[in-house]
Amino acid sequence: MKELSLNILDIAENSVKAKAPLTQIILTETEDVLTIEIIDNGCGMTAEVLARVTDPFYTTRTTRKVGLGIPFFKMEAEQTGGTFEIESKAENEFPNDHGTAIKATFHKDHIDFIPLGDVVSTITTLIQGHPDSDFLFRHTMPGGEVSLDTREIRSELGGGVSLAEYEVIKWIEEYLKEQYQTN
Repeated sequence: MKELSLNILDIAENSVKAKAPLTQIILTETEDVLTIEIIDNGCGMTAEVLARVTDPFYTTRTTRKVGLGIPFFKMEAEQTGGTFEIESKAENEFPNDHGTAIKATFHKDHIDFIPLGDVVSTITTLIQGHPDSDFLFRHTMPGGEVSLDTREIRSELGGGVSLAEYEVIKWIEEYLKEQYQTN
């Protein structure tokens, strides 16, 4: 992919499809390293699926025979000299503690480092497309932090307003952009 934010979007979409009530997207950035963590409390994966999920020729989808999102994310991290980890617990085996956690580190000074891209659009797209799911986004950088928690927004709005409403999405977009401008 051309931007890491597109990988984030793809993997977070997998979390929503796994019926995760909450998907956490945590970015931790230093001068040299970017770490991206995507953690959900969805249905998780069995050990068999987890063992094959980084294989580009394996997918659980019925519409095509390859699944490239996670394999590309892993490759993009490792080609910068970074690392990739994935853990998952299936709901049928761990009914009270299930979900998936993905963590990738990227060395930003490596020639193969792909830019982070438009993470604001990624987060707003996720929220608009899945207004009934919750997302916690946090990007910690040397100069500060940008964060957003849809549970807090939902609490402020009350039950009668959808997060997909145009005014809400525009507010979320501007809120994130303002935070990035001050950091």
